Amino acid sequence: MSKRIVLLLSLALLLFGASSALAVTDGELDGNGHPFVGLMVAQDAAGNPLWRCSGTLLSPTVFLTAGHCTESPAAHAEIWFDADVESGIPANGYPFTGDVGGTTYTHPDYNPAAFFYRDVGVVVLDEPYYSANGEYGELPGLNQLDVLATRRGQQDRTFTAVGYGLQESFPDAAAWKEDNVRVRMVAHPRLIQINVPGYVGDFSLLLSNNANTGGTCFGDSGGPNFIGNSNVVGGVTSFGKNGNCAGTGGVFRMDRSWSLDWIEQVFAGNP
Repeated sequence: MSKRIVLLLSLALLLFGASSALAVTDGELDGNGHPFVGLMVAQDAAGNPLWRCSGTLLSPTVFLTAGHCTESPAAHAEIWFDADVESGIPANGYPFTGDVGGTTYTHPDYNPAAFFYRDVGVVVLDEPYYSANGEYGELPGLNQLDVLATRRGQQDRTFTAVGYGLQESFPDAAAWKEDNVRVRMVAHPRLIQINVPGYVGDFSLLLSNNANTGGTCFGDSGGPNFIGNSNVVGGVTSFGKNGNCAGTGGVFRMDRSWSLDWIEQVFAGNP
């Protein structure tokens, strides 16, 4: 894959005007549906805001997101859990001081030049943050998603995508029409590809992104794609295929051993 394509697929939206990072489009307001899904702003070691992403509390101390959201020069992240972060600015401290902060960690095998192979990161919180409804995201079982590659017409292949960011994106000439409010949205994309050699391999999924099912768009990546209507994070939003947020969206799988084993190590020191 060329460097140009890799850069096109990169999903971290810079706070001050860059491109990429997925959020929910053609969806609906989440409200209090997923209060354990938050909006994070990565900061460098000096506290300067870098980019924003979404993620999921797996416990009061561990926040799951994408690896390209936690990569260097990120050293810290501030996180907000309001359903509508936009309305509270600047009183809520955005983009400098959130509901809670923590240290960013990226999968040890993450490579920025091929981020999609190990696109997983976490924020270990400085202090516990308890979900408003007492629920948290859950990790899938080992290779749990493989069953979706068989019996296609006999099982539910719907996911629940949750995130903050652009609700609609346009080519550069019409960028003034983009809707980019920081509210938590939800959509229900369907599985398009899994376990296909080459493009998605055994590390990613392709989900639908259209007006019927909703999908993801610029403004937020690292957000959860729950299996069906559960709290099980099948994967984190990872990449897109075009600048119009149309067609399909890429999701990095959390059911593989390289994801689960690393997260288990994180939990060992941060229950």
